[in-house]
Amino acid sequence: MLKPPVIQTPETSVLPVSNNRSAPRMSEDEDDHAAGRGDPAASVITKVRTKTKRPNLYRVLILNDDYTPMEFVVHVLEKFFQKDLEAATQIMLHVHHHGIGECGVFTYEVAETKVTQVMDFARKHQHPLQCVMEKK
Repeated sequence: MLKPPVIQTPETSVLPVSNNRSAPRMSEDEDDHAAGRGDPAASVITKVRTKTKRPNLYRVLILNDDYTPMEFVVHVLEKFFQKDLEAATQIMLHVHHHGIGECGVFTYEVAETKVTQVMDFARKHQHPLQCVMEKK
């Protein structure tokens, strides 16, 4: 009778190899366990959750000047920043006394659009009103 070929593994143990289907074989559970897949108590399941990053916010600011009428600033705040008359007047007075005032906080694209709209509207009405944005 022929002897089955012998394979040597890195651990230097000797395992017989057989083409005979009736040869003893590890069960699937033992095979999985040997491969590190079978023992559910030893398995670690990690679930990756992607976290959406919030967009950067920008403050839209109006700067004081000596030529733009107060009523025009109030009108701009009502028209472009949806402020009521009282809130718009408070912001306008803050700009008048402190030189700068915050109109609102928005994402980059919205802030950029509002600054452009205010500047275009002021130029159209021949006022030197300055509107800028800064990262919060």
